[in-house]
Amino acid sequence: MTVTGEQARALRLRRHHLDRPLPSGALVEAAAGCGVQNSPPGAWETALWNRVEDVTLPQLEQALNGEKTLLQAWSIRGVPLVFPTKDAGVFLAPLCARPKEEPWIYTRGITGALEALGLGFDDLLPLVESACACLDKETVQSKEALDRRLAGVIEPMLPPEVRPAWNAPSMYGQPDRQTVGGAAVSFLLRPCAFRGKVVFGAREGIYPTFTSPARWLGRPLPDDPDGARELVRRFLRCYGPAQVSDVQSWLGCSPKQAKRLWGGIADELAPVELDGKRRWVLAEDLDLLAHGEEGERLLLLGPHEPYLDLRDRDLILPDKARQRQVWKTVGNPGGRRWATPGPSCWAAGSSASGPSAPGGTSWMRLSPSLKRWSPPSAPGWRSWPQATRLFGGAPCEPIPSHKNCPRRKPGVIYCTKKTTR
Repeated sequence: MTVTGEQARALRLRRHHLDRPLPSGALVEAAAGCGVQNSPPGAWETALWNRVEDVTLPQLEQALNGEKTLLQAWSIRGVPLVFPTKDAGVFLAPLCARPKEEPWIYTRGITGALEALGLGFDDLLPLVESACACLDKETVQSKEALDRRLAGVIEPMLPPEVRPAWNAPSMYGQPDRQTVGGAAVSFLLRPCAFRGKVVFGAREGIYPTFTSPARWLGRPLPDDPDGARELVRRFLRCYGPAQVSDVQSWLGCSPKQAKRLWGGIADELAPVELDGKRRWVLAEDLDLLAHGEEGERLLLLGPHEPYLDLRDRDLILPDKARQRQVWKTVGNPGGRRWATPGPSCWAAGSSASGPSAPGGTSWMRLSPSLKRWSPPSAPGWRSWPQATRLFGGAPCEPIPSHKNCPRRKPGVIYCTKKTTR
């Protein structure tokens, strides 16, 4: 079966709930597809705002911190991910590598710390897992404090000759604020999260908090014997047609682990041809794929939007130069870095682009019918990620050269390359 780019985009938009919004209150269903990344903080709120009708910030906070039907933990690629609590057996445990399936992309940098300590990865990981038991009785504010707390618990477990190196200044980044032990713990927190040892708690001001699942939920994390297969199914529903290398990149795992996970649902796959390449979809999606058509809904997608997490960027934006602008790494005053759509708005399913504004500022025309975009009113949204700033109704500070852009209209707030917090 040969499929077109339009059919593939239509299937993905439907699976991401971007072709039409879900009914009010359907937050669990909206987050269930492939999880919702929360980096930078607030990105998950922006993503669900685009998927659920009439959603408000208090509703989102209630689902995450009150009812706890949603859960945040380190998951795919080691990122903070918000997903349904009932799906913890899909988004956590299946990410654990079996022997000889390492490394994960987010633990490769630990080599320097291990060499300084004279310890192996498999020697240290059980100690960090054991130290996480302290989280059954306490909640720790900030990631930096969590690293220090667990490093302090581990120190007495180490041989005396290792402790001086454990407490030595870190070789990563900020030696005045981090020890080698703290750095090693930091790398290993992701695998500990996969094993159900640590989750995010309620945010306190600008700081995240961390505790154990049992303390946060009042019960252990639910298990799912079919979780590994279901994880790959969810990837293919949201990003198919795809190849095994695509799921490897999405998960941040080794080729060996990706092949094992992919092979678990081999009997559920159907081959298709897209852009002259053989790819696979779930057999159950063939009918939807064959009859899919793109709609006309225009959306402003925020930083680390799940739909833009696709591996084949050419499918929605063939122009390589434009790709570098849309999937762009930018810095902020706090030192964090994230990939964010820019320098202007991005519409789901769009691939058209427009001319540059005077002064060299690039603008994108999101579809043949788009002339401008006016943000909806949603008081109370956080203000500093690009898209949530717009949703809060606070205007972005315009770059002066933008005033000459022919698409700029009085009274309309435009998403620009430069915004202020």
